[in-house]
Amino acid sequence: MALENLQELYVEQLRDLYSAENQILKALPKMADRAVHPELKSGFQMHERQTQEQVRRLERIADSLGVKITGETCEGMQGLIKEGDKMIKERGSDDVRDAALIAAAQRVEHYEIAGYGCARTYARLLGREQDAQLLQTTLDEEGDTDHKLTALAERVVNLDAQRAD
Repeated sequence: MALENLQELYVEQLRDLYSAENQILKALPKMADRAVHPELKSGFQMHERQTQEQVRRLERIADSLGVKITGETCEGMQGLIKEGDKMIKERGSDDVRDAALIAAAQRVEHYEIAGYGCARTYARLLGREQDAQLLQTTLDEEGDTDHKLTALAERVVNLDAQRAD
């Protein structure tokens, strides 16, 4: 696909994010099922509900643009999810696997933060301030999730994994 202008790039980014979020929606229940630490398990479940709302925001933006954002595959997220699946299937210490799940989840969050930051900037440049506000809301949520994962890892999960030796 040839991208001729910022509007086309913006729509392409929205499609990529939409695909990424839908892939995450499929992965989060598996991660929650495999997590052992109750706080990690509930965090994945909460993020699933949050991701559903993020998908609805993207759909609202697409509707306001009059474009279809389905049908794309975010290959970057596909690779990150594949890596996360490997962690889910790992045998060994539950505590170490939980630490690995956090690492995989944070890679996903960082990918999303980059994508939403770019899309928000494009929306602003295109004069789509309402879109930018919706994208900023999601960007803030992704940042909060990343910080919560870091705190949980540093406070509990990584310490338990260290003791698994």
